Amino acid sequence: MLTPLAPDLWELNAPMTVIGMALGHRMTIARLPEGSLWLHSPVAHSPALATELAKLGPVAHIVAPNAMHDTHLESWFAACPTAQFHGAKGFAKFRPDLKFTATLSDATPPGWSATFDQLMLRGMPRLNEVVFLHRASRTLILTDLVFNLSADMPLLSRVLLRINGCYDCLAVSRLLKTTIKDRTALRTSLDRMLAWDFDRVVVSHGRNLESGAKDALRSALAFL
Repeated sequence: MLTPLAPDLWELNAPMTVIGMALGHRMTIARLPEGSLWLHSPVAHSPALATELAKLGPVAHIVAPNAMHDTHLESWFAACPTAQFHGAKGFAKFRPDLKFTATLSDATPPGWSATFDQLMLRGMPRLNEVVFLHRASRTLILTDLVFNLSADMPLLSRVLLRINGCYDCLAVSRLLKTTIKDRTALRTSLDRMLAWDFDRVVVSHGRNLESGAKDALRSALAFL
């Protein structure tokens, strides 16, 4: 069920369709130095998944990395009452029913500062997406900033993704571009992110880039 990406780093892919587009949904799991788990953008909770995770360690931190990634969170709140839940800035406005432990920012929490760097992308207040660098594996973990979907998908999805400008390529969707309110602030954030030392990019929707990711990402973001 879980696929290794690097030492102490795994992924899990699940189906997901949004507005007719078969986007898929990737959850990223990291094991922290003390042995507990950090979950990024969780897929639906299930007993089978809980069993797989328990083999790796106890779930300590669950991250909702932008203010729109809330689909499966309720089940995790119910299943992991001792975990800490970290939500993007502004999440409470849209989901006041979810009581987060902390709000994500540029400041890396002590619980995972030995493993990750993080940065909140300014200029997109509807999302306030926070990006993460898994330093040991030189892996950048993104959510909705870019898609990298393949051509192997249903016809309707292919049509809609062409319209959305992110068919069969690493690209920023037209839908996400509509959330940009301050291009200068976003460009400044992206330049900080691109200065990090990474070679792999993990995306929530589509194919990961296993190497050469920085140049590909820089090209995808060149419209700003």
